[in-house]
Amino acid sequence: MVVSTDSSRTMPDWVKYGVFWHVYPLGFCGADIRPAGPRQFHGRGLDAIIPWLEYVRDLGASGLLLGPVFESATHGYDTLDHMHIDVRLGGDAAFDQLVAACRDMGLQVMLDGVFNHAGRGFWAFQDVLKNRENSPYLNWFHINLSGNSNYNDGLWYEGWEGNYDLVKLNLQNEEVVQYLLESVRGWVDEFAIDGLRLDVAYCLDKDFIRALRGFCDSLSPDFFLVGELLHGDYNQFIGDGMLHSCTNYECYKGLYSSMNSCNLFEITHSLLRQFGPENWTLYKGKHLLSFVDNHDVTRVASILQNPAHLPLIYALLFGMPGIPCIYYGSEWGAEGKKQDGDDALRPSFEQPIKNDLTARITAMAKAHRESRALCYGGFKQLVLTNKQCIWERETDGERVLVAVNIDEQPYHAHFDARCGRAVDLITGEMHDFGGGSELPPYSAYFWKCER
Repeated sequence: MVVSTDSSRTMPDWVKYGVFWHVYPLGFCGADIRPAGPRQFHGRGLDAIIPWLEYVRDLGASGLLLGPVFESATHGYDTLDHMHIDVRLGGDAAFDQLVAACRDMGLQVMLDGVFNHAGRGFWAFQDVLKNRENSPYLNWFHINLSGNSNYNDGLWYEGWEGNYDLVKLNLQNEEVVQYLLESVRGWVDEFAIDGLRLDVAYCLDKDFIRALRGFCDSLSPDFFLVGELLHGDYNQFIGDGMLHSCTNYECYKGLYSSMNSCNLFEITHSLLRQFGPENWTLYKGKHLLSFVDNHDVTRVASILQNPAHLPLIYALLFGMPGIPCIYYGSEWGAEGKKQDGDDALRPSFEQPIKNDLTARITAMAKAHRESRALCYGGFKQLVLTNKQCIWERETDGERVLVAVNIDEQPYHAHFDARCGRAVDLITGEMHDFGGGSELPPYSAYFWKCER
């Protein structure tokens, strides 16, 4: 008997079986990112997402992951007020409407929690600039009154990675911790959110993460915390008493790089290192957030060298271990390059576009959500060449083979499938393993094996 590799018993079911649709709200709503004067509402707020929700649900998403929505000076990560929704997004009322509509659609809502830093306009930092050593908030930040900043403040303060627009909070100060935790309580009480993505989680004090996890568990046992981690050992930040999950940047790179170099060894070996059958693998039983692009990186349609690989990279995304996350617009092939600036990655779309790619992603998302093996099964390599791979995903009672051919030529795969027939979860068609398996050019299958 195969035992499930799902060891994260505290992971909410809505996450284990989930698919996220990720939106950068300020871009989606067409807000003025760099206002020359007072920040203003220009007629399109968060409630503009409501007409999209049926499309999002039909796409196969179970949850909405929103980028920063609270009052900020510019791009959302320079917070001014943790208690209220940005006026440029329609304020609290627009968000209330959106959350209510999500509930009606059966969609969970997650927000971007920016806890490492705040904007220069943050009220507590403004008090420090005004009152210096007499400010009650002096120790809310890392400040040297004998120094100076590039803003010539007459004091030095630590900014995020040297950026003085983002004032680092002192997360070892109990008053700061309590302020942030009470902010989260307010978001849950007022807006009924289901979880948080923690911005630059790799910068956060680990004691703060533990305090946040315990606090959120006390609010709701189904509350979900996922951290933005770029590199290193993710186990330092996820696990019991810490974050439930984190962004899988290692495999993000492996996905597109494997396609562009026609070298599926790269992504497969990364997944074997993370989730393979050996006892030593790094993240067995954990559910990392998987993605092919997001608001910080070049869109996948712009980074892939061969357009025929676009549906295939999503097949790998939905077939690999992890929680799939789709960045708004990329599901129909929207383009955007990082070198053109952040705005190019975070546009406003008038309406969703349905095409062959969205249809394919819809089918794969449905297959993923309805398959225990794809959601939390083990990972094993059965066939691997530069341009073809067949992965085995298995948990107790279910086994699915993820077969992908990224070549322009067909491939005939001979391997021991341990069964005679399977059904393709993407198309519903039956597959017979007798005599080998033909993989047409640029094809992908999720074969659910007969028992």
